[in-house]
Amino acid sequence: LIPGDGIGPELAKHVCELFRFCCVPVDFEVVNVDSTKTSEDDINNAIMAIRRNGVALKGNIETNHNLPPSHKSRNSLLRTTLDLYASVMHSQSLPGVRTHHRNIDIITIRENTEGEYSSLEHESVPGVVECLKIITRTKSLRIADYAFRTAREKGRRRVTAIHKANIMSLGDGLFLECCKEVASGYPEITFNSMIVDNTTMQLVSRPQQFDVMVMPNLYGNVVSNVCAGLVGGPGLVPGANYGENYAVFETGTRNTGKSIANRNTANPTAMLLASCLLLDHLKLHGYASMIRKAILSTITDSQVRFDQCKHPTLIERKPQQSALGKSRKEKSLLTGRSLRQIQDQRGAPILRLDGVRGGREEKDMLWKRARD
Repeated sequence: LIPGDGIGPELAKHVCELFRFCCVPVDFEVVNVDSTKTSEDDINNAIMAIRRNGVALKGNIETNHNLPPSHKSRNSLLRTTLDLYASVMHSQSLPGVRTHHRNIDIITIRENTEGEYSSLEHESVPGVVECLKIITRTKSLRIADYAFRTAREKGRRRVTAIHKANIMSLGDGLFLECCKEVASGYPEITFNSMIVDNTTMQLVSRPQQFDVMVMPNLYGNVVSNVCAGLVGGPGLVPGANYGENYAVFETGTRNTGKSIANRNTANPTAMLLASCLLLDHLKLHGYASMIRKAILSTITDSQVRFDQCKHPTLIERKPQQSALGKSRKEKSLLTGRSLRQIQDQRGAPILRLDGVRGGREEKDMLWKRARD
């Protein structure tokens, strides 16, 4: 478990609490990475821990822009060192979350280890910077094959390759050529390609046309964030990074959320769903299904209203424990009402339950029961 920076530690804490409540047979080895240090000891320890355990749940690690240009992003270093070549994000419409478009179900697959994020840039002369975009046939074939295999395994009918080969005819042209080559081995799956700028327009106008999308690194960063926004925002969509030997799970858009850290307002849904992906990867499908159903039922039953509640706290957004086995009476008490702290005339915190004022004893009892 790598808590990361910003909202990462508080979201990681909620995952640990939920796993403990559900008796999930997972023991986290916690590795903290200090993004302010120039030394790479912390990230090397994290990489070693992932090699030891095979999987990880990760918060985003902030990139310190005050460090020299030679300093490589800790997130990128982790992915390239472990060869986590496939970044996968599943964006789908969730019942109970009001969005402009409905019936969205898109899997974005992004090459994770090369492209514009190769960290190969230099200042050739003062005022002139060259950035290298690396596209290789080997890695393009690998990510294309992963996309088509994923489409086949999940019963998908279409794979769309996103590119800019009309301008970058060699680099993106090679990527597109590799996708076409792999597509010939999957005749049951329809293949098409789309230029990246047109893709973003099509996503916001008619996203239902997309099924599985495969793309180089930078385009994947942009497109996956657009997809997350279409289904409700970065707090709802989990992400996964897969390699031949390791897997790392995190929020889909990899946001640090530093501006809302320690305010008790960060949406934990994406991190909780990422933990479900981790459990599925570990073949603990029963636990993953139980937690996922609790999260979705919490949203579906309108116990959380993302479109109306401007500043819900974490306790409002966490999957209610009643969905994980509480009695009907306790369910009514814990999840049937919206909890929020307000201030009375004396400034003392009280609890309002749909307009019913509760004193200190009632508040303490409810919070204790929620924690238990």
